[in-house]
Amino acid sequence: MIRFTLIGAGRIGKIHAENIARHPQAKLAYVADPDTAAARELAQRWSAQAIALDQAVNRADVDAVLIASSTDTHADWIERCAAARKAVFCEKPLDLDLGRATRCLEVAQQAGIALFLGFNRRYDPSFMRIKREILAGAIGRLETLHIISRDPAPPPVEYIRRSGGLFRDMMIHDLDMARWLLGAEPVEVFARGSAVNPEIGAAGDVDTAMVMLRTADGKLCQIANSRRCAFGYDQRIEAFGSAGMARADNHTATSVTVAGKNGFTSEPALPFFLERYAAAYRLELEDFIAALNGQPVELARGEDGRQALLLADAAQRSLEKGAPVSLA
Repeated sequence: MIRFTLIGAGRIGKIHAENIARHPQAKLAYVADPDTAAARELAQRWSAQAIALDQAVNRADVDAVLIASSTDTHADWIERCAAARKAVFCEKPLDLDLGRATRCLEVAQQAGIALFLGFNRRYDPSFMRIKREILAGAIGRLETLHIISRDPAPPPVEYIRRSGGLFRDMMIHDLDMARWLLGAEPVEVFARGSAVNPEIGAAGDVDTAMVMLRTADGKLCQIANSRRCAFGYDQRIEAFGSAGMARADNHTATSVTVAGKNGFTSEPALPFFLERYAAAYRLELEDFIAALNGQPVELARGEDGRQALLLADAAQRSLEKGAPVSLA
């Protein structure tokens, strides 16, 4: 039985709390959050105990810490867990600053703790199937990869100002997915972006962006992001190869299509990430527990988080320069 402390009782923390509490090999022991009322409420819901932040990682009866707090606290919590020799599962990203992310990785490595990152899209069953088909050679040699990720509506401008920018906050999921599916590190990044929403532009960010990645062996990946999509949460991937293609389309509540004299209609895409990736959140927790039990897993590790952030930084530089950025 793996006993957990959960750091963060917000939206993502609630998802992780339920998945831990329902897992037969896990126990949600403690919940900590700066909002003590939120921590108490979540802990009571799942028969856990609310705990003060300064006591959250030092308990002898805790095996692992799941970090679901705000981004600016991730690196500090990882280092505190390293000092306490606790295994860590941390939501993305490690940090918004590449240097800070690298330093916290070094601390974790020196302590020898298990450190995994919450790039949950690796665990979406549809995207996992694409990965398996690529590895099995079903589409021949992978040549191009297209990743589309569009949110249904932009977050508040206050969030945009502290998010680190679209590439570090939103596209970083897709950059990790690109590395995972390409099976090689990109050596060149070319980004273009614009602000359809003038308030987001005034906050110093873009809300619409496209990035092209190129690997040393010539594979190309195009990523398209938008903060606003009229038809819902748009999540699609196409892998094209020398012998065929593998594609994952949007998920809907049911697979029913209705046909009539006016044409074909189907249900809208699922509303947002909590619904679209519910299975992925469960499956990544299962693999984290499997990893702590010594089994091989597909979870993103700390270095994967650093590499995704490196690509996000390169995309931001490319956007500002108006030219490709070499990573060779």
